Amino acid sequence: MDVEPPISQNLENDIFATLAGPPYAGIFRLRGGLRTGAPPHHNSVSRNILGITARLNQMNGLSSEQIAIRDTAARYARDQIQPWHEADESQGRFRREVVAEMGALGFWGALVPETYDGTGTGFLSAILITEEIAKVSPAYAGHMITQSVAVAGTILSHGSEQQKRQYIPALIAGRTIGCFAATEPNVGSDVAAIGATALENSDDFVLNGTKSWITNAPVADLALVFARTAPRRSGISCFLVDLHQTRGVTVRETEKLGQRCAKVGEIFFEDTHLPKSALIGKQGKGFSTLMDLLGNTRLFAAARALGLASTCLHASLEYAKTRSQFGVPIGNHQLIQAQLAEMYVTEQAARTFIYKVARDKDLGTDSPMDVSAAKYFACEAAVRAAEKAMRIYGAYGYSMEYPIQRYLRDAQAMVITEGCSNIQQLIIARHLLKA
Repeated sequence: MDVEPPISQNLENDIFATLAGPPYAGIFRLRGGLRTGAPPHHNSVSRNILGITARLNQMNGLSSEQIAIRDTAARYARDQIQPWHEADESQGRFRREVVAEMGALGFWGALVPETYDGTGTGFLSAILITEEIAKVSPAYAGHMITQSVAVAGTILSHGSEQQKRQYIPALIAGRTIGCFAATEPNVGSDVAAIGATALENSDDFVLNGTKSWITNAPVADLALVFARTAPRRSGISCFLVDLHQTRGVTVRETEKLGQRCAKVGEIFFEDTHLPKSALIGKQGKGFSTLMDLLGNTRLFAAARALGLASTCLHASLEYAKTRSQFGVPIGNHQLIQAQLAEMYVTEQAARTFIYKVARDKDLGTDSPMDVSAAKYFACEAAVRAAEKAMRIYGAYGYSMEYPIQRYLRDAQAMVITEGCSNIQQLIIARHLLKA
């Protein structure tokens, strides 16, 4: 397999030369400003997919700017990630330069106002970017969750003005890589049971504890850490930790089944001294900060699952047209048609729901119940789509030579991260019963 190298180390020149002009279209960062271009041309392989997408634009109610943003993300993912992605996934390789390239395109800044170098285009635009990147790489799409939504978004919502100006521009440019650390070896869904402690002294806080399953931990520069400053539920606080400059921090990578380009690991804090300025928001208000964070990241987890489900559908469509059994393409058989139809209907239902909740967030009228419902529905749909794709491909789907096996492995993470499907069901039911 031929593997294309990364664009180059000279990001500014390369981004401008490669992505500023045709065929790249849409909206991207250009020395602090924004530029729009003509719609991109599409290769013949993707015409059927893009034809379906074009017919759905009106139904989804996307503006011309949102379509341009989506198409730019799609073109970047297809041209600059897809050529080497399968090889990198098999090796578990992470490319830091990709985060910087997407930062240069403004992908991480959709939720951040221009005051802090963002584009301020809103939740729906950010969801569109996440979905398109996830069609090629759910692993790199996860950076919208951690880099932009969780870390930069939390600093934007709860940080001081100094913290915003110090950290947000570097995060959304991709110069700094962030992670958020809430999960612990014995604390997953029950985040109120966080055991890591940050004891306050006259001059600082002393942090002790272990965080596990932290996305980006092995490659991160900055961690948003939730720790207990008092024994009660109200005793959780949020801190910013420089993982390179702070003593008493050890990071260990965790190997996992899928999404291997996304690095995950454990962070060990042992008598880690943090200045008072590391506190995000008010002391003891970390639980509500974490709930705000999850209320956003769950919707982006849904968008990532949607992108993967879409890829499963279109891969199955292409295969159904070209693979023949009993003298005809397998797409002529009704049992295959039924599976394709179910995949399509489920994908469109998930997309409509996710876009609706994203618009509600842009308007400030979103419901935690709907966020959980979108996350639950889309993530379960991704698993079912991957399973159907493997059955349609048959033995070839089980082969490591085709990406179908990766789709199935990647999908398993969707129903676990940002609160598992069972937790989303509980949240939905509790809101319904309170109504």
